[in-house]
Amino acid sequence: MNLLRFIGKCRKGLDVVNLKAKPSYSQVGEDLIINFLFNSIKIQHPTYLEIGSNEPVVGNNTYFFYKQGSKGVCIEPNTNLFEKIKKTRPKDTVLNIGIGINDIEAAEFFSFPSYLHGWSTFSKEEALIREKEANVKSKVVLIPLRNINQIIENHFDRCPNFISIDVEGLDLEILESLDFNRFKPEVICVETISFSITNKEKKMQDIINFVHSQGYFTYADTHVNTIFCKKELFTFE
Repeated sequence: MNLLRFIGKCRKGLDVVNLKAKPSYSQVGEDLIINFLFNSIKIQHPTYLEIGSNEPVVGNNTYFFYKQGSKGVCIEPNTNLFEKIKKTRPKDTVLNIGIGINDIEAAEFFSFPSYLHGWSTFSKEEALIREKEANVKSKVVLIPLRNINQIIENHFDRCPNFISIDVEGLDLEILESLDFNRFKPEVICVETISFSITNKEKKMQDIINFVHSQGYFTYADTHVNTIFCKKELFTFE
C-alpha cells in the first residue's frame, strides 16, 4: 500500500468516527463504488439515465448523485412511484413510460402490489415466475414506450455519463437496443442476478458478455449488480 492510499484510509476512518461518512442509497452500495469511479476519471457531477428507478431514494442508484448536485432522467412505468419520484426529485426529468426495444408504442406492464412494487415488470415470463413463487397476482396495465436512443437524443446534450438499468427481465434487450456507436456512457450499472425468493439465483453472464463486447470492462460486482466502465478510460498492462 502506498503512502497516499494509507493517508486516504486514515481519513475515511476519521470520517466514520466523526459521522462524516457518505451514506449509500443503493441496494448494495453501488452508488459509493460508482462515485469513487467517477472521482477516478475526474467527472464531478455526472449526468444519469436511470431506467427502472422504482423508489426515489431507498435502493436507488442515482439519488446519491442527485444529492451531490447532479441531474438526469428517471424512467418509471409505475404511476404511483412516478408521482413519488417527481415530488422527491423536482430537478430531475421523470418520465412515466417504459423503454421499448422495437417500434411498439405501448406494452403490458405487470404491476405487483405496493409492498412488492420492485417486482413489477414488462416481461410476462418474469411476472409468471414471481406469481408462482410468491403465490401473488399482478395487475396488467398498458404503458407507453419510447426507445432508449430517443430518450437520450431528446433529453441530453450528449450521452449521459451514467446509465443504470433495473427492469426485472428485459435488461439485456434494452442494452442491445442502445446505439453504442453514438451513445457510450462512461459507466453502466445493470442488475445481473436472476430473480429468486429461495436464493436459487443465477448470474446473467449473457448481459456481462454483451457489455464487454461493446468496449467495457467489469469495474465491480456486488452480486446483485455489475458496474461496467469504458476500457479507454483506464490503461491496462
